[in-house]
Amino acid sequence: MKISILGLDDERFNRMLQLIGNLFFEETEIVKVQDEASDLIINFALVENDLINVSAVLKDTDGNSYTESYEKELQPSQTDKEQFKQIKNAVAHVYLVLLQKWTGITQKWGILTGVRPTKLLHRKVQEGVPQHIAHQQLKDDYLITDEKINLMQHIVDRQLAIVPDLYSLQKEVSIYIGIPFCPTKCAYCTFPAYAINGRQGSVDSFLGGLHYEIKKIGEWLKEKGVRITTVYYGGGTPTSITAEEMDMLYEEMYTSFPEVEKIREITVEAGRPDTITPEKLEVLKKWKIDRISINPQSYTQETLKAIGRHHTVTETIDKYHLARDMGMNNINMDLIIGLPGEGIKEFTHSLAETEKLMPESLTVHTLSFKRASEMTKNKDKYKVADREEVEQMMNLATEWTDSHGYVPYYLYRQKNILGNLENVGYAFPNQESIYNIMIMEEQQTIIGLGCGASSKFIDSQTGKITQFANPKDPKTYNESFEAYTEEKIKILNQIFSEKESPA
Repeated sequence: MKISILGLDDERFNRMLQLIGNLFFEETEIVKVQDEASDLIINFALVENDLINVSAVLKDTDGNSYTESYEKELQPSQTDKEQFKQIKNAVAHVYLVLLQKWTGITQKWGILTGVRPTKLLHRKVQEGVPQHIAHQQLKDDYLITDEKINLMQHIVDRQLAIVPDLYSLQKEVSIYIGIPFCPTKCAYCTFPAYAINGRQGSVDSFLGGLHYEIKKIGEWLKEKGVRITTVYYGGGTPTSITAEEMDMLYEEMYTSFPEVEKIREITVEAGRPDTITPEKLEVLKKWKIDRISINPQSYTQETLKAIGRHHTVTETIDKYHLARDMGMNNINMDLIIGLPGEGIKEFTHSLAETEKLMPESLTVHTLSFKRASEMTKNKDKYKVADREEVEQMMNLATEWTDSHGYVPYYLYRQKNILGNLENVGYAFPNQESIYNIMIMEEQQTIIGLGCGASSKFIDSQTGKITQFANPKDPKTYNESFEAYTEEKIKILNQIFSEKESPA
């Protein structure tokens, strides 16, 4: 879809125009001149004084014409950057409504293209805005529908019930530990994940660096009196390494980190069933870790083969029962809506199989065409459901979880997500993942350790977020983990001053 945009010469509008265009069309090309080859021409008029006044006319090649306008008071006390954000949102409002009129498609998330919509509602709670006013502001400012606002409210309410001190955890941190190995690479994946077979040398070197990071960060936490809220082992697949390597890693955690017995939650992703063994489960039990993920993604064998997961449906079910029998009391499972070749029939089957197991939590992802994934590079090879069917599958998931006692407790969105939908985590009450809440709502610093691990340092006084990522490939990580550890400690020293340290 080629769209000529006239009257908006400022390049700062370009990304927003592209992202909103992509909500409606698989490939959007934005040009800033009147091009006869364009499918649509949208002519904007923008007036800024005490009010922001935006109007626009959309014309298509058939001669159809649509108009829209929007007016909003400009807040004079704001910085130039904040004022431009207001202007950009007003332009986005008009742009979105015009495309909705032309396509007949309603975007339930309105002009939002960001990952964490619930942060908007948390901010209003913290500011003391009454709920009905907050909801109206979300509708007016972002064009979010009542359906999605209600979902956001359910999630915010649940998060504050699970973590009542969510807004006052800045003096603690959570830890993410990335293990960059998997049995095979899935077609939709862009995580730092490398097939582990034949890589024992890389694994050994990587684990040496990871032990070093854990030790040094643990020393800093103990010295500053900073507690840990949650620890999350992700990847890759953390259970790709051997039981002995897992044992030594958790021992390092208990030795190095402060007051491990007081950490609210430790999770280990065992997402690939083909990595789970009785020996590894025994190690988890030994170190009092009973929250794990076992991720089927789909219960259709042909789908698993198509996306590069080399385990069977039967193996998923068997390993779930093995983990349950060996004392894993909080098991999460993931399903993905819109995998290649799957429609309502296949997703209904996956929900029926889930009903036989009833894990404590179920995360429902909507497939996203991530830029670097195998699936995105070969879209013709991977045929997926259309927008309407994907939305029907999401509705099935919503109805199924509600009827089986699951409650939504976190959500996030991604670029190029099918149907412009969302990923939602559901759980039985009091079985939710605290780490998932912490990473999504950005209320505290998360320190990333290991290959490809990303840190988010949050200054409790200014709210400023500083991001820092370790190298994604094991070779570079192995060559530089000491320098990256020192850099993280330097940032931590800046945001955790002596006066902020807990007594």
